[in-house]
Amino acid sequence: MTALQEFYGFRTQPFNITTDADFFFEGRSHKEALALMMYGIEERKGLILITGEVGTGKTTLCKTLLERLPKSVRTSLVLSPYFNDLQLLQAIVEDFGIEPEKKTHLDIVKKLDAFLIHLSLNQGNAVLIIDEAQNLRGYQLEQIRLLSNLETKHGKLLQIVLVGQPELKASLHRFDLRQIYQRIVIKCELQPLEFNEVKAYIDFRLQHSGVTGVSIPAEGYRMIHEFSKGIPRLVNLLCDRALLLGFVRKEKTLSSEIIFAAMEEIR
Repeated sequence: MTALQEFYGFRTQPFNITTDADFFFEGRSHKEALALMMYGIEERKGLILITGEVGTGKTTLCKTLLERLPKSVRTSLVLSPYFNDLQLLQAIVEDFGIEPEKKTHLDIVKKLDAFLIHLSLNQGNAVLIIDEAQNLRGYQLEQIRLLSNLETKHGKLLQIVLVGQPELKASLHRFDLRQIYQRIVIKCELQPLEFNEVKAYIDFRLQHSGVTGVSIPAEGYRMIHEFSKGIPRLVNLLCDRALLLGFVRKEKTLSSEIIFAAMEEIR
């Protein structure tokens, strides 16, 4: 146990900026996005679009979704789609546990189709989640559209969740991508946390990590909200630095002075 852990009594770092589904905070916007994704997958709606600014918790949302899906749903998660079209297909099927004999576009799609049909016949479902999807090129998005066409009379064989920054939505509005945009049944944009949600978010993470005796005055919460503009990653960054300053000064009350000093250090 580190001196910092011993001072505050936490089990895990409360404000790590790494993604951790255990710290998923169900603010209004995030709760709605998760519910829409679950609904779209369960009802076999096909294409789902989730957008949000940098740091709003999109990757954490994806990992929370994976944890909450029933075991009957097979999943493939692509975190950074910096591939050519064939490599993207390979990454998708490999995460499903499919090993095509030939590394050709036709063979990979045939194996994926067979896998999805078998899964459907056995009351299963499959979901592909592509995070950082704003990095997909136009021809890759067209390839995703073709995968979304795999279906039976009962619904889509493959549910596809595209998750990315706001420029993803702007790209999908292009005339040459109108076919895929028209097929997106569910769209949701993650919003920054409001003031009362920032306060609840901070308290949730402190309590969940086992922190004891830490207090933040009302003015401190206001400063954190104004600095972060409700972006969870920036809340984490500021609060993590404030905890470090509190430890250095041997103070468990994160006063306005400490919050301001933390802000100055990370500007």
